This record gives sequence, C-alpha cells and structure tokens, in this order.
Amino acid sequence: MPRARVLLGDDHAMVGEALRKILEPEFEVVGAAADGKALLTEAIRLKPDAVLVDISMPVVNGLEAARRIRRELPEAKILFLTMHPDLSYLRDAMKLGASGYVLKSSAARELVTAVRTALRGKTYLAADLLETIKDPKLRKDLESGRGRVLTGRQLEILRLIASGKSNKEIADVLGLRAGTVSFHRVAIARKLGISTTAELTHYAIEHGLL
Repeated sequence: MPRARVLLGDDHAMVGEALRKILEPEFEVVGAAADGKALLTEAIRLKPDAVLVDISMPVVNGLEAARRIRRELPEAKILFLTMHPDLSYLRDAMKLGASGYVLKSSAARELVTAVRTALRGKTYLAADLLETIKDPKLRKDLESGRGRVLTGRQLEILRLIASGKSNKEIADVLGLRAGTVSFHRVAIARKLGISTTAELTHYAIEHGLL
C-alpha cells in the first residue's frame, strides 16, 4: 500500500530536516519549500496528499500560501505548524479549512498523529492550544463540523478515563450522573474515532492530557 505523500513548507533548513525525520518513517516526504510562493509551485507540481505550512514564511506568508493551495488543490489536507499559540492565527487557519494546527514546541510528539488525523478527514488541534481556548464562540465554531475537537468537559472526562476511573467514579468526581458520563464517553469515542479504554488512555498520554 503506497504511503501518503507530504509536502513541507518551512523557511528554516534545520527545522525542515527535523520535520522530515519525524515524518519519513510513516509518510513519503515528496518535497520542501522555504517560502510561500515556492510552496504553492511545489504543491501544484507534486500534488501531495497533505501540505505542512509554517505561518511565518517569506515572500508569501503561510496563510496566503494555504489559501492559494486550497484553491488549486481542494483535496489536499493542509496543516499549519507554527510557533504561534495566538488564537487569532488559529481562527484564520480554521477559516481556511485547515485540517491541523500544531505548535512547533510539541511537533515531536504530535505531528505524526496530526497528519494521520487529517488524512482520515478529521481536524487536529494541538493539545496545549486546546487548553487555552476560553472563548465560548471560538469553541463552538471549532466544534461545529469539526468533530475532532473535544469540549472542556470531554477533556476532563477523558483525563479521568485515562487515570483508570469508572463511569460511576467519574460521575462522583464531577458531580454528574453516570448516564451523563456514559453519553460523553460515547461522544468522545465518536469524535476521536476510537472506543476502547486502552485506546483512549493511549490518546490521552500521547497528547499530554495526564
């Protein structure tokens, strides 16, 4: 079975090389570009399955490059890799139809999962970034139509599931009914595309939720 093809966009050669090493065991890295204009050219030429875009790129910034790539290659999954935890950048990325938003500080542990998630047709947001989202409207916008994003309550329940607590124990901790916890657990499983306790625990550990 052929591996998914990924194109890299980052203006720092050392960062690009590090990203390549993270991705290559699982994906085919078909090329790299150091500015937004070159990234668009390479995307059109190579037609990758996923494009990794740094927001801060020269010539044409990452957001504008992504907008043009989306127009030319609507099927390609676009993921932003950035040092910016600023929610205004996240809003702009989501408006462009981004399939992922990963912070460079957590790329080593999240990037492969982010690409996998995007290729499955879901949206991946950095775990560290999710913790900072307090704006109810932004949460609602992200959750509607983007099933990957967990609500604050679901994150709490996922943490408790991963710590080994039963539905009844979780209900006692959070002051909920066991049936409500069960409802949330089903919703979490549906959003993440996983269902067993072992899988949920692995997800929580992998995303630094414990």
